[in-house]
Amino acid sequence: MKLIISEKEIAAKRIASILSGNGQKEEKVYGVSVYHIKLGKDECAVIGLKGHILKVDFPKEYSNWFKVDPVDLIDAEIEKTPIHKNIVQALKKVAGDASEVIIATDFDREGELIGYDAWQVAIGKNSLLNAKRAKFSAITNSDIGSAFAKLEKLDLNLAFAGRARQDIDLIWGAVLTRFISLASYQVKENFLSVGRVQSPTLTLIVDREMEIQAFVTTPYWVVNVKLKTDRGEEFEATHKKKRFLKKEEASKAFSKISGEGEVLDVNETIRSIAPPTPFNTTSLIVSANSIGFTAAKTINIAENLYMNGYISYPRTDNTVYTASIDLQEITKMLKVSGSFADACSDVLKQSKIIPSRGKKRTTDHPPIYPTFSVSRQSLSSDEWKLYELIVRRFLCTLLPPAQIKSITANINVSGEVFVANGSNIIKENWIKHYPYYKHEDVYIPNLVPGQKLKIIDREMLDKETKPPARYTQGKLVEKMEELGLGTKATRHTIIQTLISRGYIRGNPLVPSEKAIAVVKILKKHAEKISSPDMTSELEMDMDGIARGDETKDEVVEKSREMLKDVMVNLKNVKADISQEIKKAVKEDFIIGKCRQKDCDGNLIVRVSKKSKKRFIGCSAYPKCTSTFSLPQLGMILPTKDKCKRCDYPVIRIITKGRKPWDLCINGDCPGKDEKYKNYKSKKPGQKSSD
Repeated sequence: MKLIISEKEIAAKRIASILSGNGQKEEKVYGVSVYHIKLGKDECAVIGLKGHILKVDFPKEYSNWFKVDPVDLIDAEIEKTPIHKNIVQALKKVAGDASEVIIATDFDREGELIGYDAWQVAIGKNSLLNAKRAKFSAITNSDIGSAFAKLEKLDLNLAFAGRARQDIDLIWGAVLTRFISLASYQVKENFLSVGRVQSPTLTLIVDREMEIQAFVTTPYWVVNVKLKTDRGEEFEATHKKKRFLKKEEASKAFSKISGEGEVLDVNETIRSIAPPTPFNTTSLIVSANSIGFTAAKTINIAENLYMNGYISYPRTDNTVYTASIDLQEITKMLKVSGSFADACSDVLKQSKIIPSRGKKRTTDHPPIYPTFSVSRQSLSSDEWKLYELIVRRFLCTLLPPAQIKSITANINVSGEVFVANGSNIIKENWIKHYPYYKHEDVYIPNLVPGQKLKIIDREMLDKETKPPARYTQGKLVEKMEELGLGTKATRHTIIQTLISRGYIRGNPLVPSEKAIAVVKILKKHAEKISSPDMTSELEMDMDGIARGDETKDEVVEKSREMLKDVMVNLKNVKADISQEIKKAVKEDFIIGKCRQKDCDGNLIVRVSKKSKKRFIGCSAYPKCTSTFSLPQLGMILPTKDKCKRCDYPVIRIITKGRKPWDLCINGDCPGKDEKYKNYKSKKPGQKSSD
C-alpha cells in the first residue's frame, strides 16, 4: 500500500476523488478521515493533515519565565512536539502498512517542511518508508494526474529552509518577548510580543505615525474660474500656478478675473493604459484590501478556493504565465458559466491572445488564475467576491490596453493663464470588464485657439497640505515584500499577530501607545531588531539553504550570534526599558476624558479590589465616582474614537478566537447592540446568536 499525505483534509478528499474517479472509500482512524483508493495496480491511503502537525519548542525546564534567564534560551536545545495528536496517531497507524509515502502538500518551504515532518512521523512507525513528491499548482484533474504520473524526490533543502525559519523565529521571539515583558512587568495575558519579522514591521507603522504627528501643515490657495462657451457648455479651469503659497498673490490673481476668457492653445494626447499584470500573492492582497478584505481574510478564502479546485495555488511570487497554461481553454471554460461571458467573448475574438507580464518570474508556481468555472450560488458572498476578482483579473490580463484621450487647454483670463484639463476613455478594452479600476471622465468642450469664453463664476479656495497616509494592510504587505520582511506565506500572519497583541488597530493601521514605546526602545537600544536589514539578511540566508549553498545549522547559529549581540545592549538598559514601557502602558489604559460636569479627570481601566473585576473609573476618584462596566474577557484597547450615537468613548475588545469588535462604554447608548450586552455572559468559543 502507498500512503499519500496532503496538507488539509479537504485537499485529501479532492485528490482521492480525482485519482480514483470518485471511487474512494472513507475510513475514520482516531477520528481522522483516511480515503482508500486504487491507483493503477496499487492500493493507496490518502490522509489530510491540518497544516503543521509538529511544532518547535524548548524543553519543559525552560518554560518558567521567572526562573529562566531569557538569554539562556539562545543556545537551548529545540524539540519538535505534536500539535494535533490524533492526526499523528492516525498517521503512524496507517504508515505501519505502507510501502511508500507520497508527499502531496503545497509545494513551497512550508509545504515541504509539513511533508517532511509527516514523513518523519511515519518513519517512526515504519523505518523502511521511502518518500516521493507530487508537485502541482492546482488541484485539478490535469494537474493532479500529471503530478502523480511523474513523481519526484522530496526537496530536503527546501524543507530545511523552512525548519531554519521555525528555529530562528522561536529563538528570537521567545528571548525578546520574555526579556521585554519581564523588564516592564507585562506578563501572562499582557505579555509584549517581539519578533524577528514582527518588530521591523511594527516599526514601519510607528515610523509612519511619527511622521504624521510631526507633520506641519502648509497653507496654500487655489484659484478656479467657471467658463461657458457660446453654445452653453460649462466647464472649469484652474490657475496655471495650481498652488499659491502666499495669500496675497492668490488674492491678486483672483481680483483680476473679469471680462471674458480667450483660448490660447489646445493640446490633445492619446495614451495607453496597460492591462493589469497577473496576480501574485502580494498584488492579490493589495487588490482585495481595496474591496474590504483584510490580508488574513484574503489568504484564508483564497486557500479555500484553491483546496476546492477553483483557483491555482495562491502563494506565489510569479507574475508571468507559464507556457503550460492554456489561456484560451481556461477562457472557454469560464464563458460557459455566463457570469463573465462578455469578457470571455472579448478575449476569444482576438486573433492572438497576448497576456500582460509582471516583473517577477519564478519557477515554483504560476501566477494566481481560475482553474474551474463555479457559479455564484455555489460560494459564500465573500468567496464569490474574491473569486470574481481573480477571474476578472485573469481575463483582463488577456485583453489589449485601453486608450484615454487627454485634453489640455490654456486660457487667458485678464492676463492670467488658467488651465482646463479633460479626459475620456475612447477605447475601453480591459477597463470595461474591471470595475475595480477607477477612472472618471472629466468633460471639457471642443475648444479652438482664439475662442472667446464667458466667465460665469470664480472661487479662491483655502487649503493645506496633508500628512502622509497611514498604511493599509495591503500597502503594508507591499512594503514588507519590498524590504524583504517575511515571505508570501507569512506576511498576513505577521499583521494578524500585531493586531491580536493590541499593537495596531483599524485599516488604515494605527499603533497603540504601547507599540510606539516598544519601537522607540528597540530603535534606541537594539536598532538591529527594528531595522529590516538584519531580517532580510537572514531571509537571504534561508534562500541559500533552499538552493543548497548553506546548511540549516550554519544559518541558525549565525542568527544566535546576532541575537547575543543584541541582548548585551538590552540588558545594560533594562531599567530604562521598564520605565518607558510602564508609562506607555499607562497611557493605553486611558479611555478618554471624564464627562461629568466640572471634572477634569481621565477615564481609566481599573480592577476592583473586592471582586477582582475590571471596570472603567475616573482618575479623580473619590471626588468623582463615575464608573462604566466592562466585558471581563479579552484585551481592552482605547480607540480615541467617539460613539456616533452618544459621543462617549469607544473601546476595542480583542479576544483569542474571535473577531475584534468595538464597543461604546455608555451602557445606555441608544445604539447599543444586544450582542454587546450579552458578551459578558459568553464563554470562550461560544458562538453568537447571529
